[in-house]
Amino acid sequence: MASTYKVLIIGAGPIGIACALECKKRNWDYIVLEKGALTNSLFNYPKNMTFFSTSEKLEIDDIPFISNNPKPNRDEALEYYRRVATSNTLNINLYEEVTAIKKLENKFEVTSSKASYVADKVIIASGFYDIPKLLEVPGESLSKVTHYYNEAHPYAMQNVVVVGASNSAVDAALEIWRKGGKVTMVIRGSEIGDRVKYWVKPDIINRIEEGSITAYYNSEIVKITEKDITISTPKGNVSFKNDFVVALTGYQPNFKFLTDAGIHLSDDTAQLPVYNPETMETNVRGLYLAGVICGGMETHKWFIENSRIHAKLIADHIKTLDS
Repeated sequence: MASTYKVLIIGAGPIGIACALECKKRNWDYIVLEKGALTNSLFNYPKNMTFFSTSEKLEIDDIPFISNNPKPNRDEALEYYRRVATSNTLNINLYEEVTAIKKLENKFEVTSSKASYVADKVIIASGFYDIPKLLEVPGESLSKVTHYYNEAHPYAMQNVVVVGASNSAVDAALEIWRKGGKVTMVIRGSEIGDRVKYWVKPDIINRIEEGSITAYYNSEIVKITEKDITISTPKGNVSFKNDFVVALTGYQPNFKFLTDAGIHLSDDTAQLPVYNPETMETNVRGLYLAGVICGGMETHKWFIENSRIHAKLIADHIKTLDS
């Protein structure tokens, strides 16, 4: 028999946790389902990652986030959100993936990898970190190619291509170079990204200008083999020895999951989900979005600091429906 809840939340990241806190404050019967570890996306961030934001901008529900640094790192964030979830005894099921959402007459039937649920309202706060944007070139499926970066040590004394010019790509390139890797960056645009952290950007530009890191601008990978790589540049194709490719070209939401639930997407390349920004309710009555998933392919627009308000917007709207 399916378990029944007033609110079912998909995703136990910072925004999913914020939604759970709002439900608990209102004494609503709720559950959070998370397919991985608690704050799974943060857990999969590089080990030495430092946030762009200060700790107070990452706080949820006015619970203080104390950091030893001007800007907190990955481990401090994991500790903070873990403490928030455990100290508030939030009802979270980890390692349970939601596979389907079906709208019934006035409720939702939610199927997971472990059970079935019925909920009055559903909040999708699942983020976008699980599906990388592929290069779609021959050789991308080789084991030497990864779309995620954890730490630099495995790349020491290796010829490494880093694809991209965002914060993640720049951080990876600098760390790998400092750990003894020979780094080549392949950048589609004409320069390092505008949104790269201001204290990091001069570092990467200086390393490129002095020749410590090689950078090919206005360039793309053409082919990857076991031992080599070929890229197209403004001066023609270039091939050279290569041991690893770290393709940090971004990620995207699971659009099929959204459309299967009945959520409409915009017709342009942004594929923005349809929702009311005042209530976060989608075109499916009773189905809400929260967090970075609201941005579709525009994954740079929503962060923890500007989407943490979504939890209260949703809870306030649900409360008005109960009135």
